[in-house]
Amino acid sequence: MNEIFSFALLCFTSFLTLVNPLGLMPVFMGMTSGLDSAERAVVARKALIAAFIAMVFFAFTGQLIFNFFGISINGLRIVGGFIFFKMGYEMLQAKNSKIKVTQSEMEGSNEEDDISITPLAIPMICGPGVITNSIVLMEDAHEVGLKVALVLVMLLISVLTLVILLSAGKILRVLGSTGNKVLMRLMGLIIMVIAVEFFASGIGPILQNILRGV
Repeated sequence: MNEIFSFALLCFTSFLTLVNPLGLMPVFMGMTSGLDSAERAVVARKALIAAFIAMVFFAFTGQLIFNFFGISINGLRIVGGFIFFKMGYEMLQAKNSKIKVTQSEMEGSNEEDDISITPLAIPMICGPGVITNSIVLMEDAHEVGLKVALVLVMLLISVLTLVILLSAGKILRVLGSTGNKVLMRLMGLIIMVIAVEFFASGIGPILQNILRGV
């Protein structure tokens, strides 16, 4: 039980900081500025459903894809470490990570097409960092209980993000610009710590294999 709780806490912390729902609020409000509250709620719900499905899909199929291409999970941990570190560094400067959404995608979101799937669900909510996190954590979930905990945390993060986005206007007024930047920097620091852990857990086995072959 302690193992499941510790694993669930790791999953919750990592997904919360990577999705960064508080950092999404200003972008979400800007992208849906031409919609009323009911239409904004529909967009948010569709986006979070799509993001949750994407997280679960990559969590359960990521290893199969890697086996097909001959990619190791340790290599993914190293790459994920770099991705997380860059995202965390940008968040420490109170910036929206360029890894999550590009300027062209932001500009394209002003068009009349449905923005709930792209760019809101993918890549803003479920970006490369979240996808990598899903795959790596599922690989670490060696028991059924851990896998269930991971999926439940994904669902919890999706629901929490939906609630925050639906309350974005009120939350932004309470936090203000300074409060939002402080929270973003704190989450950035946490992501950078997770990045170091991912990198170390990936590079360790690879170095051991190299030393054995010497």
